[in-house]
Amino acid sequence: MRILEKYAVRVGGGCNHRQNLGDGVLVKDNHLVALRSRGVGLGEVIKKARQHAPHTLKIEVEVESVEQAREALSAGADIVMLDNMDLEDMRRVVELAQGQAVIEASGRITLDSVRAVADTGVDLISVGALTHSAKALDISLELETK
Repeated sequence: MRILEKYAVRVGGGCNHRQNLGDGVLVKDNHLVALRSRGVGLGEVIKKARQHAPHTLKIEVEVESVEQAREALSAGADIVMLDNMDLEDMRRVVELAQGQAVIEASGRITLDSVRAVADTGVDLISVGALTHSAKALDISLELETK
């Protein structure tokens, strides 16, 4: 189903975040928690990811606060994903980034909120519901005998 879901997004005019986990490095909140427990900070995570990834892969970091975004930007993340941030914090990160990285908004974004999120100045908006919550088409086959 995944390939069909991704195709449906493209046909509808959207752009897929990625096709699979090999399309880029995505450092998520759980990765950071696990690494922090071992004394590894966000800057070091990004540095290690860059050392071990091919030069063509982007390093994306999911952040939940303006301070984490600042740290990701300072460490050279290519993409900073703002996870479940309020609109004011999104604006602050966009201003802070000043084009250093692509800024992506994600989490709880709906058709009702997407315009307000776009108005913050973020570069990208991810709407996971396009694939994980799409309604199924009810198709049935009716046989008739004569």
